[in-house]
Amino acid sequence: MNKDFTEQRFILDGVEIKFTTGGKGPPLLLLHGYPETRATWNRVAPALAGRFTIVAPDLRGYGDGTVPPGADFSKRAMALDQVNLMTSLGYERFSVVGHDRGGRVAYRLALDHPGRVDRLAVLDMVPTLDMWEMMDASMAMANYHWLFLAQPGGLPENLLGRDPDGYLDHTVLGWCGTPGALDPVVAEYRRCFRRPEVIAAACGDYRAGAGIDRTHDAEDRAAGRRIGCPVLALWAGGGTDGLSHDTLEIWRRWADDVSGHAIPCGHFLQEEAPDEVARALIAFFD
Repeated sequence: MNKDFTEQRFILDGVEIKFTTGGKGPPLLLLHGYPETRATWNRVAPALAGRFTIVAPDLRGYGDGTVPPGADFSKRAMALDQVNLMTSLGYERFSVVGHDRGGRVAYRLALDHPGRVDRLAVLDMVPTLDMWEMMDASMAMANYHWLFLAQPGGLPENLLGRDPDGYLDHTVLGWCGTPGALDPVVAEYRRCFRRPEVIAAACGDYRAGAGIDRTHDAEDRAAGRRIGCPVLALWAGGGTDGLSHDTLEIWRRWADDVSGHAIPCGHFLQEEAPDEVARALIAFFD
């Protein structure tokens, strides 16, 4: 990000996660999405570091991390990674920002570990159960990767391994609504996505999203479990999921204190509109 941030690693139960820290103030955990790495925060983290201690990890299996064979990619397991990381750094309570898949880890963390999260911000995503319930033909066409990456038997891994750059450029550049916004980091995304382990982790992530994550969400809904902390939802004003929906209304099914607004850009809010995202996060977390 810059010279004021340091690179570190965390290892527990065979899972190795690389993370970046910097800044001063209350702890703020930043969780990237697919097919990103922690480098996605390069334009926002410096602005936040003046008020918060930033912890920006790669998600389990993404970036340069490693996982043991047969690793669990449920968002419950991925959220526990983050709890253990923050505990190791001495933070019992903290706030969380999650973009895309990182948002799924973030809201699961808030549901499973309510005593640990002060505030939650989610960027351009709604809960997994709601996404599947809204999945019609238009939604499936716009989000075909949800269905493709979740296929069993190594099919997506084999196909993606033949041309990882081509696939990554098609998805990433197609979701970005601001030409040139990804220039500083897209080479890093390509480098990491060329690793067969990262492709496998991404597929494991989406398979969990099609299965156990949906089950966990449904169990919470049936039991009446809700997110107890304030929630900020920001989303792409350009629309990237093929469906016009009321993002705030959906999040109010899961939490009582919900606010937020659209940002005029594509899917990569923190890279396409970093100043506006930083202002919204600072106002919310302050």
